[in-house]
Amino acid sequence: METKMIGNKITEARKKINISQAQLAERLFISPQAVGKWERGESMPDIITLNRLAEILGVDLNYFSENFQSGVTEITPAELYEKQPVELPSLPTGQAGGKQMQKPSWDMSRGNWVDADFSGLKNLHEKFSSSNMQRCKFIGSDLSGLLLKTNNVDSCDFSGSDISNSHIQLSHLNKNTFKDCSLKEAEFSRSHINACDFTGANFTGTKFSESFIYGCDLTGVDFTGVVIKSGGITGVVVKSGDFGKNTIANAVWNRASFIDTQIADIVFTGTLDDCYFENCAFTRVTFQNANLINTFFKNNKKLKRIRFIDCRADRITYEFLNQGNADLTGITLLTPKGGNE
Repeated sequence: METKMIGNKITEARKKINISQAQLAERLFISPQAVGKWERGESMPDIITLNRLAEILGVDLNYFSENFQSGVTEITPAELYEKQPVELPSLPTGQAGGKQMQKPSWDMSRGNWVDADFSGLKNLHEKFSSSNMQRCKFIGSDLSGLLLKTNNVDSCDFSGSDISNSHIQLSHLNKNTFKDCSLKEAEFSRSHINACDFTGANFTGTKFSESFIYGCDLTGVDFTGVVIKSGGITGVVVKSGDFGKNTIANAVWNRASFIDTQIADIVFTGTLDDCYFENCAFTRVTFQNANLINTFFKNNKKLKRIRFIDCRADRITYEFLNQGNADLTGITLLTPKGGNE
């Protein structure tokens, strides 16, 4: 495969879905300069990156071969109607030519959807797997059981939708709105969730595995019975909601804020760095094998009921807890590098 030919194909497919070099680079976790070199034919992505490129650009991997002629086809809402199932007239026997009549199926996976309105649709399930979606509307839609795998979902509105029992794998969700959604029993696996608005959402029983959540608004959410394993939570705001009976293992919390929140029946493990707890009520909360660094506790209720087991804290966090009459048994004071306390 010639480097220049592949570069031209990357450029063609990228422009077809209307994203910049910088946006493509962000989804690949590389620099825009690297994308520029590919498109100029100065270098070539490896086979693993080519596979990811195919998923993002909505093309077959063979698209990058020299003899592949088909370009990227963008699907429009008008074309969707052509793919909708058609009601067939019923036959007395339910058969034609000895075979059972079936509705033709329609599939919107591996597509590139821009500014489409799917509000109020039902039973979508796996229809959007591996699709790129930008500025689409799914307001009040039934997306229960939805499968998103290697999807890029950007600036879409899912307000009031049912997304329960869904599976989101290896996907990137960026600047989407999930206000008042049901995400009950959903599973997020190895996905990145950035700057999304989850105000009023229901996360009961949701699982996050090796996923990363950045800068999301969790105001007024029901975040109970949630499992968070590995991954990281950065810049998240949890406010005026329920945060209880969750399993949190080996997660890294950074710049996370808990404000006016009921925190109950939780064991925190992992690292809390530059986090903030204000006006929270703690009930049966344990920090075990946790590192607490530059973490601020202010005007919290029942702080002394928190249990600390084999934890480590820096001086400022230790003093915040001490001023709040917390039981510091089980906390070891961290020694600054290059100095002594």
